[in-house]
Amino acid sequence: MRFRSLCRHAEIGANSYVLDSGDARVVLDAGMHPKHEAFEAIPHFEQLEDGSVDAVVVTHAHLDHIGSLPVLLEQQPQARTFFTPAAADLGFAMLHNSVNVMQAKRTELGIAEYPLFSHRQLDDIERTIETRATERPFDLDPDRVFRATFHDAGHVLGSVAVTLKADGHTLLYSGDVNFENSTLIKGALLPEDPVDTLVIETTRGDSPRPDGYSRGDEERRFADTIAATLKSGGGVLIPVFAMGKTQEVLTMLHLFKRRGWIPMRTPIVIGGLSTKMTVIYDRYGKGLTRRTDDEFRILKDMDLRAGTRRRKAAIVPEPGTIFCLSSGMMTENTVSNGFARSGFLENKKNSLLFVGYADPESPAGSIRAAAAGETVILDPKHPPATLRAKVEVFDFSGHATRDDLLDYILKVKPRRAFLVHGDRPASEWFARQLAEKLPATEAIIPEPGVDYELG
Repeated sequence: MRFRSLCRHAEIGANSYVLDSGDARVVLDAGMHPKHEAFEAIPHFEQLEDGSVDAVVVTHAHLDHIGSLPVLLEQQPQARTFFTPAAADLGFAMLHNSVNVMQAKRTELGIAEYPLFSHRQLDDIERTIETRATERPFDLDPDRVFRATFHDAGHVLGSVAVTLKADGHTLLYSGDVNFENSTLIKGALLPEDPVDTLVIETTRGDSPRPDGYSRGDEERRFADTIAATLKSGGGVLIPVFAMGKTQEVLTMLHLFKRRGWIPMRTPIVIGGLSTKMTVIYDRYGKGLTRRTDDEFRILKDMDLRAGTRRRKAAIVPEPGTIFCLSSGMMTENTVSNGFARSGFLENKKNSLLFVGYADPESPAGSIRAAAAGETVILDPKHPPATLRAKVEVFDFSGHATRDDLLDYILKVKPRRAFLVHGDRPASEWFARQLAEKLPATEAIIPEPGVDYELG
C-alpha cells in the first residue's frame, strides 16, 4: 500500500492525500489553498490518471479540505464520495458561495480561469454523494478493498477523522481535530487502539498554549472585555468565520447574557454567509450530532439581527451593539472588512476582538500587528484607516493543542506517523517529540508527490 500527499506544499493549505492499495485508490479530502488563486490553489490532481479513483472521503466542510472537490470529481466522475450528513449540507453551502466569490474575482482581478466550477455542477454532484454516520463501518469501493469508519473529530459540525482498513493494514486520518469540548459541540471521540499508520494534523505544533490557560477563564475575560466596551458607550466587532466560529461565538454570547456577564438586551448583529450556516447548524440538534447543549437553537433562542453585503442599508457601527461579522481574517470584500472601514476602527471607545487564527498577511493580521494610532490598509482600493479601537485576541481555537495531539499519538503508537496540515516548524516540533518519546515510530513530514510504502 502507498500513501502520497497531493498538496502543493508541505504546509497548511490545500489538503489532499491518496491511499493506493494496488487494487483500489482512495483520496482523502480535496482542499483549496486560501492564499493562492486558480489552479495554483488546488492540489496536484494531475498526478491521478483520469478514472483511477474509486472513492473520495471529505472530513469536513472548510474550504481547505473541500474547496477543490468539484475539480477532482470532474476528472474522476466514477468516484464514490462520502461525507457525514452535516458536513455535506455545510460543504455544498460553502462551495456555492465559493462560486460566487470566484465569479467576483474574475471580474475584479481578471482571473480568466474563474470560476473553476459552476452552481449547476455542484447541484449534479450533490445528487450523487453518499453520507454515513459516525462509528458505523462501510465499504468505500465496489470490490470492498477498503473498509472505512468515521469518528467524531470535534472540530466543526459534522467533522470526522476516518479509519481505513485494507489488506490487513489500518490507517487513521485525523482531518482537523479538537479534543476539548467547546461551548457548542463536544470534543473528539477518536479510537485509541494501536494503528499501523497515522496521518495527523499538526496545526498548533509551533504555538504552545500559555501556562495556566483555562477555557473558563478565557470566556470570562472575553465577556468582561465586551461588557466594559458596552458600558463605555462603544461597540464590539468580532470577526468570525461563517461556519463554526460564528455559531461558537453566538452560543458564548447567549450564555454570557444568561449568566449576567453582559446586559441581556444587548443587540447582536450577524452578517455575511453566517446566517445560512447557522440555519444548518440549528438543523443538526436533538441527537443528530454531539452538542454541548442539545436543546439550544441559535436562531430560535436568540434575538439576532442579520444583514448581508447585498442589503441596501449597509451594516454600520452602533454604540452598545455586538457585531459578529464574517470573514474571520477580514479579507477584502467581506462584511467585516467593510464594516471596519466604515469608521469603526477610528473610534477609541470600540473594541475589535479576535477569537481565532489570522494569517499575518491578512487584513486581520495587519490590525493585530499594528499599534494604537497607526494606519492600517484593510483594502488597497480604499484609504487606510487609523487604529484607535481596542484590540484583543482570545484563544478559542477549533484545533487541538499540540500537547493533546502528542498525547493521542503516544496512545495509538503508530508504526508510522505522517505529520501534515502544519507549517514546517509545527510539523518539526512533533517529529522531535516522537523521536524522543516514541522512537519506534517513524515520523514523516511527507513531501508532495512522493510515494511512501506502508507495507
